Amino acid sequence: MSKKKGLSLEEKRTRMMEIFFDSKDVFQLKDIEKIAPKSKGISPMTVKDVLQSLVDDNMVDCERVGTSNYYWAFPSKAVHARKHKLEELQKQASEAKQRKESLQKAVEKAKIGRQDTKERSSMLKELQALREERTQLQAELEKYRECDPEVVEEMRKSNVVAKEAVSRWTESTIEDTISFTLTMFLPSNPGQKRSLHSMTDV
Repeated sequence: MSKKKGLSLEEKRTRMMEIFFDSKDVFQLKDIEKIAPKSKGISPMTVKDVLQSLVDDNMVDCERVGTSNYYWAFPSKAVHARKHKLEELQKQASEAKQRKESLQKAVEKAKIGRQDTKERSSMLKELQALREERTQLQAELEKYRECDPEVVEEMRKSNVVAKEAVSRWTESTIEDTISFTLTMFLPSNPGQKRSLHSMTDV
């Protein structure tokens, strides 16, 4: 035979409220400790805690007279207390929902930024390599400025090819990526914006 399942806290609270509603009387703790186990099946060890939880939720009134505490509750007050508690919980649920939606939007926005980071880094490196190649060609062209005209013409052509390659990267891909990066990652750092802009001035 299976062991009988004990009452949940909410079941104990409901049964204890029935004591007050049915009798419409005022009780001391010792009275409740006698009545609750016998008529409502509430464990004697939990009576005080259950009663205090009802007092904390304003469902049961408590007043100290002399050296004793007296407890009472009326249906109208209990209904009002439950309504107030329900409204409070609904408000908390609404606020929690708004916070959740806000966090989800922030997470989605952050994901977009992270997805673009590798591509942005790769393009910046390639742009830098093209700039260095062009600088090297310009230096060699300067070195041979007064040399054989055929050599000079060959270097000029190489320089033009490098310049066109850099321009294509800058105009078709890099500029859009840098512009996106400036907006998403560096909205409040003018120094870093100028640094990235200077890398596109090829």
